[in-house]
Amino acid sequence: MKIITKDFHISTRSHCEFVDITSEVASAVSKSGVKEGDAIIYCPHTTAGITINENADPSVTHDILLTLEELIPHIRAGYRHDEGNSDAHCKSSLVGCSATVLIKDGQLALGTWQGIYFCEFDGPRSRSFIVQVRGE
Repeated sequence: MKIITKDFHISTRSHCEFVDITSEVASAVSKSGVKEGDAIIYCPHTTAGITINENADPSVTHDILLTLEELIPHIRAGYRHDEGNSDAHCKSSLVGCSATVLIKDGQLALGTWQGIYFCEFDGPRSRSFIVQVRGE
């Protein structure tokens, strides 16, 4: 079994945003030579995350961010964390720090409308994510 790990760096531009990283992950899979296996996409930050959702209509990511802000507002009485980013920690925990995508015939086995997103909840910042490709 091959295991290839690649680090990526991105700069986010907004306090909260979804950055489509599908092409970066697909490139890592292609360069790995793995035909059957999986790709793990991991975010090593406590105020950001990784998710898979629709990438055909940008209003979907807008609506997800709007809903998260309504559920977990940026400013809220009672937050105790001194850095002022308690909401980002909560959003990161809800979204999660990783996703796994199967690799079939050397390609990501994503659905027709699916894309992989880096989810920024405390930007703008310089960030990173890690892709590990495993398989044969």
